[in-house]
Amino acid sequence: MAQAWNWTWLTVAFLAEIAALAALAAWGWSTGGTTPTRLLLAVGVPALAALLWGLFAAPQAVVDAPAVALLVKVAVFGGAALALLAIGRPAFAVGLAAAAVLSSGLSTPPTATSDDATVPVVSGPASR
Repeated sequence: MAQAWNWTWLTVAFLAEIAALAALAAWGWSTGGTTPTRLLLAVGVPALAALLWGLFAAPQAVVDAPAVALLVKVAVFGGAALALLAIGRPAFAVGLAAAAVLSSGLSTPPTATSDDATVPVVSGPASR
């Protein structure tokens, strides 16, 4: 039961992350004046957020720095909530913020397993 609960909240966390990127894109599109500016903001802001998330906040992040990971999560979800407020979607902003906080507090990242034994996940070039 605990594992199903965890996977439920991990799914909510993933959907909140995707929603945050969509909110940042919607803000970028509605904020920009000209079409090139709209495109730059609608693509660039979520791309920057995704890059920072992948480097610092993802379960298999390249850089293992918990304080920076927390800062990136707050910046991405906080920025997305503010973006939703800015485009006139306060209910979505509250929903996204609630999903982000609840899923962060109620889930733990999955670990790689092999034959029911936890094994470390190695990233980068294979060692020789």
